[in-house]
Amino acid sequence: MAIQGPIPISFDQVFPHGCYLVGQVEQVKDFDASTNGRTVYAKDKTTGEPVWQVPVMDADPTVKASQKTVAVKILSATEPPLPPAVPGLPITPVEFVGMTVTPYVGQTGRLAYSLRATGMRPPRAKQAPAGKEAAA
Repeated sequence: MAIQGPIPISFDQVFPHGCYLVGQVEQVKDFDASTNGRTVYAKDKTTGEPVWQVPVMDADPTVKASQKTVAVKILSATEPPLPPAVPGLPITPVEFVGMTVTPYVGQTGRLAYSLRATGMRPPRAKQAPAGKEAAA
């Protein structure tokens, strides 16, 4: 099979309605390598980069409440900076770059997905579809 490892995917495919930060960036612990009193942090098997994660809320109104919050793992040598807060908004919108998705079978026997990125930034302004003019 030609597909090996994580599958590249665009942010707009994963979060077509955008997403919002609902927590802080944390370095991912390697529970298998850690021992009592000694914490070992996870590194990506392919790149060797440290793995960080941040919880986000999917803005898609059709997603079930129990599936709204997901963790996106970020591969970065240093802690990824959060985008600046937007005045007047209680939560911060975010966009991820260099995204991949890895399907796996979860503990319940159902298909699940691991989302990874190489970075995050404030969302880009959405472009109007070609041939459409903004309302006056």
